[in-house]
Amino acid sequence: MATYLVGDLQGCYDELRLLLDKVNFEPSEDELYLVGDLVARGDKSLECLRFVKSLGGAGHTVLGNHDLHLISTALGIKKVKPKDHVDAIFTAPDFQELMDWLRKQPLLIHHQIHNFLVVHAGISPDWDLDTAKACAKEVECILRSDDYADLLKNMYENKPDRWSEDLQGLERLRYIINVFTRMRFCYVDNRLDFDCKVPPEQAPKELTTWFSLANPLFKQQNIIFGHWASLVDSKTPSNIYALDTGCVWGNRMTMLRWEDKQYFEQPAVKDYR
Repeated sequence: MATYLVGDLQGCYDELRLLLDKVNFEPSEDELYLVGDLVARGDKSLECLRFVKSLGGAGHTVLGNHDLHLISTALGIKKVKPKDHVDAIFTAPDFQELMDWLRKQPLLIHHQIHNFLVVHAGISPDWDLDTAKACAKEVECILRSDDYADLLKNMYENKPDRWSEDLQGLERLRYIINVFTRMRFCYVDNRLDFDCKVPPEQAPKELTTWFSLANPLFKQQNIIFGHWASLVDSKTPSNIYALDTGCVWGNRMTMLRWEDKQYFEQPAVKDYR
């Protein structure tokens, strides 16, 4: 049995299947973990959703910002972005089944046997492990309830940008969602920045990568994340695994086999820019 972790799919179904073929992935024996953003700008978002869902207990994904946005568009809260290729999802006979499945996926996976955390964007520099898990659970419980639409209507803001235990209601939930699905850089006082998306070496001096801040959790746990395609080929701490290598932008899809830390890569078969 092997445990595989794959970066952002973004609708790049062909590259995912080519990667899995390289390692002879077998759902009855192996497990696949994905860092979210199953859908968006690739042309096979529907196939990605159906395939991951079909894996049952062998497939695990966290929610990414594009996944949440898709659910929002399904509810009519937002419109489909011009560059997204998700029309086939809306006309699929299993559309509602897929949306219900997607919104019930977690924001954080803690694999205690292998000692790793899977998130889409990152973990707040102000959280320890128990707080991170509790915060994820707060949002997950609402997304899995009948009241999830109100949360999605109110998640499209950048404030608050700093954690406090005193945060309540939608502000608290919005901060949690933004950390898990949108964060890249932070200020040295742990405030979140949502504007800068460049490689770390090109960032303004007042900003630093979230995983470089002085949170003991960032050294205690192995953290696997995606979301940040411009991190490709940038050096990260040995326990921090950035798996989004920009396949949808014409670069490559990356997969990590956890047991021996071997990487597998599949060049993009198409550039969707």
